[in-house]
Amino acid sequence: MPVVYILINAELGMEEDLLQELRKMENIKEAYLAYGVYDVIVKAEAENMENLKELVAFKIRRLKEVKNTLTMTVAEGV
Repeated sequence: MPVVYILINAELGMEEDLLQELRKMENIKEAYLAYGVYDVIVKAEAENMENLKELVAFKIRRLKEVKNTLTMTVAEGV
């Protein structure tokens, strides 16, 4: 099952609202607020890469609270 980590920059002051929206989404396994370059870190997994692509491109990136994202695909798990 493919896994991705998504680092997200949120609109100023919208971090907690974004976090709550993300935690409601199917395929989001973990979501956390972060301090540093990115505001939110998300772990997502799905049955295939196409489903993850749809999650990132058509659900997460289109949220009004999202400024930009960086998606990292996990190559191999432990």
